[in-house]
This record gives sequence, C-alpha cells and structure tokens, in this order.
Amino acid sequence: MADHYSPERRTALVLTGTGADGAYHAGVLRALQETGIKIDLVCGRGIGALGAVLYAIDGAAPLWEPGGVWRSEGPRAFYRWHWTFRWLRLLLWAALAVFAAPAAALLLSAAMYPVAMVLGMAGLAQGADLARGALAAVGSAFSPEALPTWVPRLITVIALAGLAVLAAGLALRAWRAPLRRSAASHALWSLLGAPVDASRAIDAATSALWSILRGGARLRTPDARDLSRRYADLLTENLGHPGFRELVLVVHDLDARRDMVFGLVREPYRKTLFGAMTTASARRAEAHDLAGTARDHLADVLGAAMTLPGACEPRMVGFATDAYWRGEAHRLADRTAAVSRCIEEAAAAGAEQLIVVSAAPDLPGPHALRPARADGMGRIAEQLASAENAALGDALRHLQYRVPLTCVIRPAHNPVRPLDLAGAWDEASDRRHSLDELMEHGYEDAYRQFIEPVLGASGERI
Repeated sequence: MADHYSPERRTALVLTGTGADGAYHAGVLRALQETGIKIDLVCGRGIGALGAVLYAIDGAAPLWEPGGVWRSEGPRAFYRWHWTFRWLRLLLWAALAVFAAPAAALLLSAAMYPVAMVLGMAGLAQGADLARGALAAVGSAFSPEALPTWVPRLITVIALAGLAVLAAGLALRAWRAPLRRSAASHALWSLLGAPVDASRAIDAATSALWSILRGGARLRTPDARDLSRRYADLLTENLGHPGFRELVLVVHDLDARRDMVFGLVREPYRKTLFGAMTTASARRAEAHDLAGTARDHLADVLGAAMTLPGACEPRMVGFATDAYWRGEAHRLADRTAAVSRCIEEAAAAGAEQLIVVSAAPDLPGPHALRPARADGMGRIAEQLASAENAALGDALRHLQYRVPLTCVIRPAHNPVRPLDLAGAWDEASDRRHSLDELMEHGYEDAYRQFIEPVLGASGERI
C-alpha cells in the first residue's frame, strides 16, 4: 500500500452525490483545477456525472463561475413536484375550501356580533347593519335552496378539473416520450406518473455541456444523439492532451437489474474495461464504450444519472440493434450505492490513487439529532442523504484496499440535504446556509483535506 501521493501514479477522481451535492463538487473541482493536480480518470454517479462530464473536457468552470450552474437561480427548480401533482394539490385545497365555506361563514358571522354590539353601545347605526348583514350571510349560506346546490356543483367542477389534469398529464407524457414501452399497471397510477420532475435539472446539465462544446458560436442545442456524438468525438480526439481526462459514468438499469458502465478511456485500459465484448458474459451486458456503439448515449446517461431513483420517471434509452441488447429500450436511473461500482471501475481502469468527493458529512455522534422532515420533498431528501452516507461508508470500507492510496474529501458538517436547492436552515449555527456557501466549503475542504496535507506532504518527500 502506498503511503503518499505521487503525480507519477495513475490518479482517478470519483464524484458522488445527488442534487445540491453538485455545488460542493464544484468547489472541489475549482480547487483541483487552480492547483493543477494531475487527474487521469474522472468517474461520476448522480449529480457527480455532470461534474465528471465537464471536468473530463476541461470545461468545469461553468459550474462555479458567476451566472453558471450553481451560481444562478436555476437550481431552485431542478427538482420539484410534477405539474400534475401541483395542480391536484391546488384542486384538493379548493375542494376543502368549498366544504369549509358554510362553517367559515358561520364563524365569521359569530365574530361580527361582538363588533356590532360594541358599535351599538357607541350609538352608531352601523352596528345594527353589521348584525343584519351577518345574519343574512348565514341565512343564504345555509338556506335549503343554496346549501344542497352550490356545494355539490363546485365539488363536481373541481373533480372534473382533476380528471382533466390527469388526462392532460398522461397525453403530454405519451407525446413527449421519444421511446415507448408497454406497461402493466393500475390505470390510476398510469394517470399519476412519477411525483418529482427532473426535466429542469437535465436541461441545465445539457445546456452547460453544449455551452462548452459550441464555444463562442451561437447555435441551438442539438438533440441528444448529436450532442453525444460531438462530445464523444471531442474527448476521443483529445485524450492524452493537457486538460482532457478519461471518463467513466455509472447508472442503474431497472430492466436488466444491474448497473450500467459507460466509459471512454485510452489503451490499454480500454481493453480491460471493454475488451471482452465478443463473449456472452455479464461484462458485455453492462459495459458500454462511448467511443464505440454507445457514443450516441452520453446525453441519455447524463440525464439518467440526474434522475432520482423511485421519485422521477426513469430515462428511456434505446440501444443499437448491433449492441448486446439488440435494439431494446431500457429504463435507466441513478442508484445511490453505485459509488462502490465507480471505485471498482476506477480500479479496473488502472487507478493507483483515488480521490473520492462527497457532500455527505461524517457520521454524527451523540447529541447530533436533527428535526425530522415532515414534508414530502424533505422525506425524499432524508432518504437520499442517509443512503449516500451508508453507501460511501461501505465503499470506502470494502473497496479502498483495491487502490494503493485513497483520499476522501467530504465536509465535517453539511446542513444542506440533496434536495435543499434553495439552501437550508442549520439548527447548529442558527442561520441559513446557501449553495454558494456549500461551494466555498468544498473549495476549502479540498485544500484542508487533500491539497495541503496530502499533496504538500508528497512534495516534502520529493
């Protein structure tokens, strides 16, 4: 086992996280770039796939620059409830308001009587008018001609509006989907769809990638296949040149029930990862060379990596007819525990030194409990944050011995959970933490935990 860093060894960078964790990755990448640390291979899962894709072509600056991905208002809407769920929630509140309207009228009239009495005691005629108006309002609300009529009518209108929203959501999903699969499910679940929408996060990632590829030219964003080919051609032609790095991305295939590895690496490591493609082995089913037949799938893989498992619609990817899956369309999404697979693939690609970056803080000790989140998005974020911590601990405990030197960059304390894209309130410091501050923490942690102690110590040895 190596006990110090050496720029002569093959070094891999692993970025793992979800949602707001990308701001922490941006700070670390900024520190690594300005220090000029040699990175041969960059691996990513989740939101780390975005940092990996950009860092591999020396284009990660838009992640931290003013107006960039993490220094704009865009992240606030990266993950939000799907519009059908937002409209259904609004209609539900409207229905509750209709049911509560008669009781609200009664309570309001009851509150008016003390006011009318005070005005009458003051000798003002408005008191009597107010009392008569309150009595008339209650009478009209509870009259036999009105109450059995307007409440059912309004509820019927609201129910029809809810059905129209469900039908519109189903129609739009069918119209926008480039690939379709038959589904065996209850009709209601087909109407509802996935609760969380990740389209804005995927669009932001695609726009950031295209801004690097197009340079200064004013060109519209191409489709996913064209964008993927442009990226694959650029990285293939420049591998080995300063600033360009090999790439490995890991997503999960819900249909094949295994992780999918998409990579673009140079020889002889390419043969190690993708060399046994002629045999009917499990490796052939899950390893895809972005310099070969999989060169059309980079944008799809990036979108799948940013798809929350279980909460978002999976990314449908159609494989080539001459590939292992013979033209099948598979559903791809992120998997939190795939950080272990990232480390394993980095080791298989010849990495002798590993730098793992995660926004998941060190495990807390006693007296560090936080209030449980009761809102829907907060519950999802808690699950993701907890799974990220456990997966990272398992990966480092069981896989770090495959690499001679493993360094971890992670915060000691991070109140911003994966879906706190507008920042989060920190009970420990009694103030609000923003994504800008999380990014600065990543920058500082890169210096404190790796650049100064590890890189500095290796310089002293040299």
